[in-house]
This record gives sequence, C-alpha cells and structure tokens, in this order.
Amino acid sequence: MFKVSVLGSGGWGIALALSAYKNGHKVTLWTPFTEEAELLRTKRTNEKLLNGIIIPKEIEITTDISAVEGSYITVIATPSTAVRSVAKKLAECKKFGIVVNVAKGFEKESLLLLSDVIESELPEAQIAVLSGPSHAEEVARNIPTSVVSASKSLPVAEIVQNVMASETLRIYTSTDLIGVEIGGAVKNVIAVCAGFCDGMGLGDNTKAALITRGLAEMTRLGIAMGAREYTFAGLTGLGDLIVTCTSRHSRNNRFGYKVGSGTDIATALKEVGTVEGYHAAEMTYKLGKKYNVDLPIIEKCYSVLYQNADVKSVVRDLMMRPNRREYTP
Repeated sequence: MFKVSVLGSGGWGIALALSAYKNGHKVTLWTPFTEEAELLRTKRTNEKLLNGIIIPKEIEITTDISAVEGSYITVIATPSTAVRSVAKKLAECKKFGIVVNVAKGFEKESLLLLSDVIESELPEAQIAVLSGPSHAEEVARNIPTSVVSASKSLPVAEIVQNVMASETLRIYTSTDLIGVEIGGAVKNVIAVCAGFCDGMGLGDNTKAALITRGLAEMTRLGIAMGAREYTFAGLTGLGDLIVTCTSRHSRNNRFGYKVGSGTDIATALKEVGTVEGYHAAEMTYKLGKKYNVDLPIIEKCYSVLYQNADVKSVVRDLMMRPNRREYTP
C-alpha cells in the first residue's frame, strides 16, 4: 500500500482518488476551497460533477497542503490555469513523490507544456503525465478505460502504471512526454469545433473529416515541437480525439454546440464552466505561428472564439481552401 495524494477535487480528481483507493492505497484529496472541502466531507459526493458516486470515508479530504507529505505519488488534477500555482504550493512540502499531471493544456503566458511549468516550480521532481480518452464520469463508475502514463524516464512512467492501473483502468507507458501532452491539449480545440458542427446541424461526414484533419494538424504541430509522429495514432492522440469530439460528457463539445447553435461565447462559457479548449485555441494558434505550422482548423476556431468570426462562414472557408493532396502529417 502506498500513499497517493490528489490535488484537485473536481470530477477527474475524485475519479482518480477513487481508483487509487480501490487499489488499496491510502488516499488524500486536497482542495484549496474550505467550503468545498466541508461539503465533500459532509455529503461524501460531488453532486454536480459525479452525482451518485460516493467518496469513502477512508479518503481524507483536506485544505492543508502539508497532508501531502510522505506521498509516493501526488496527482495534480486542477484546471490547466491553476497548475503553476498548485505546483508552487506543493513546493512547500519536502516529500511528495512522483508528480503526475492530468491537466490538459498549455500555460497562457509562456506557451509552455504543463510538465515544463511543473518542472520550473519543482526542479528536482520526477514528473509524469497521465492522459488519454477518459471521461471522469466513466472512470468513477468503473467503466473500462485505457490511458497512457508518460514521462521522460521510463521507470517513472512504469511506477505510475503499476500503482494506478486496475482491472478497469488499463495504463500503457510512453517516454514521448511532448507528444502525449500536445495530444491532450489540442484535442480539446478540435472538440470545440466538433461542437460547432453539432450546433449547426452538420452531419457525420463533416465530423469524420474534422477529426481526421484535426489529427493531421495536431501531428504537424507535435512533430515541429519535438514529438514522435506515432504517438498521435495512439490513445492520447486519435483515442482522445474520438471520445472528446463525439461525447456530450465533453464540456468542450457542449461549449462548441452552444456557440454553433447561436449562443454568444461569454454566455456559453458561463453555462458550461471550465472549457480547456477555449483557452487552448488561443495558445495552439500562437504555437502554430511560433513554429510556422499550417493549422487551418485551429486558426478558424481561434477566429470564431477571439475575433468574432461567424461560425457558419468558417466552415465554407475551410471547404473552399485550394485543392491539395492529402498527406499526414
């Protein structure tokens, strides 16, 4: 039995805390919000995100970051925008074990991968990323799921695999940390676009083309940033694209649906909540410019979300681009 700490009490944080608990580990669930901690301790469930899922009383729920001390693995399960501040807070502890990031995105100001953000705050830490097609709602209900544990160090990735894997959570390993993180971030942008399609009443043909060409864009950017091409054909590329683009569990998809059906962006964001794809669209657009990579779908998504472009017009613009040969990347 190991001590596993999860920083972040949203749906994914709770789902991973439950998974570690079912594996027989001692689990601590941390939130910075006193009111949220009290609610979870009292009701032992997050009614909004995981209604009906009970958090066992053996899982400690706390707002005290020092409770992380002595952990074998510490999971950062916060929105991407909070990763740096949480890593900075974690630096107050002396022994927190392997740091596993499950947030998906880039840092807005620096355009850094989130593992690089963590490394900048915790330079001596062993860092891994857990990513793949994994809705928290299904993981919490023990629906079979497969993800990838990625780290620059294969032994570190394997430790995470061995500690967290179960009969309903299959974990593969990878040393392509860059590719795994880029897949997890960029798929959210394509999922917003898939929501546009649904909101406009477009068909399966459209969505299939979007997913396929979105994968090509993700791959081109990944290779330019140092990732391995084959990573994007796996769980954290194609797999995550499929689940996020086709499921209403996806907040990115729901947000895109609202915008595609005529809801203004500010209202859609307020109604859906955290939408990683909204933030990632701006950062992926900027990374495309930085690395001189052609990202037509990403660029059109950015124009809708940040430049007031009409969502219906961008579909026509994409369809009327000059004829060309298909290639990947």
